[in-house]
Amino acid sequence: MKKVIEMSDLCCKKCAERAEKKLLLLGGVTGARANLRKNVIYVETELEDGALEECLAAAGFEVVCVRERRGIFS
Repeated sequence: MKKVIEMSDLCCKKCAERAEKKLLLLGGVTGARANLRKNVIYVETELEDGALEECLAAAGFEVVCVRERRGIFS
C-alpha cells in the first residue's frame, strides 16, 4: 500500500535522507522517498500508520498525519 506521511520538520536534505533511511530500516517498508518542498515522505509499506509514526518520532521527527496515497499527484 502506498502512503503519504506529512511532516512538520523536514528542514534540509540531510533530514529528509535520515527520515528515508529510518523508514527503510523497518521490516515491511519497501520504499521511501522524501519531498522537501511538500514536506512529505512517500512510502510503500504494509505496516500500520502507528508503526511509521513511532519510527519517525523515535528519530526526532514530528509527523502531522499519515494517509493513503490515492493518485499520482497526491
